[in-house]
Amino acid sequence: MKAVTVIQPWATLIALGVKTLETRSWATKHRGPLAIHAGQKVDREAFLVPQIREALLKHGINDWCDLVTGAVIAKVNLNDVWSIDRPYGDKGLVEKLSIDTGWTNVWGGYMPDEYHFGDYSDGRFAWQLDDVVQLQEPAPAKGQLSLWNWEEAG
Repeated sequence: MKAVTVIQPWATLIALGVKTLETRSWATKHRGPLAIHAGQKVDREAFLVPQIREALLKHGINDWCDLVTGAVIAKVNLNDVWSIDRPYGDKGLVEKLSIDTGWTNVWGGYMPDEYHFGDYSDGRFAWQLDDVVQLQEPAPAKGQLSLWNWEEAG
């Protein structure tokens, strides 16, 4: 199964099903099953973002040291990739264009929590993650850059 390493706390937000778009500087042609690997790195400053802190607290995660690292923690289906356009600059609208369907989706004004869970800068990509299944037990694994192959035990 293909896997992607995600920095904490974003990996946990995906595993909890509250983050449905993983933003990246690159697109992928892969569609289908994808393992979410929580990398060793934890962005402690992310806990200062109110939307992130609130989402984690709702699920009993009170501090950055409560996060699992170095393990696959969820499986998802990567169903689409959206290209990001900011026609009015960083403070304006976020236009998302589906690479697969050509559909457009726009965020403006009050931004949804999802906006605070990623980097929606001009020229980036948002991977649509659906059908999240959080693993009962984290599966220790060494992450890699880009997409990599993960062999599920058992």
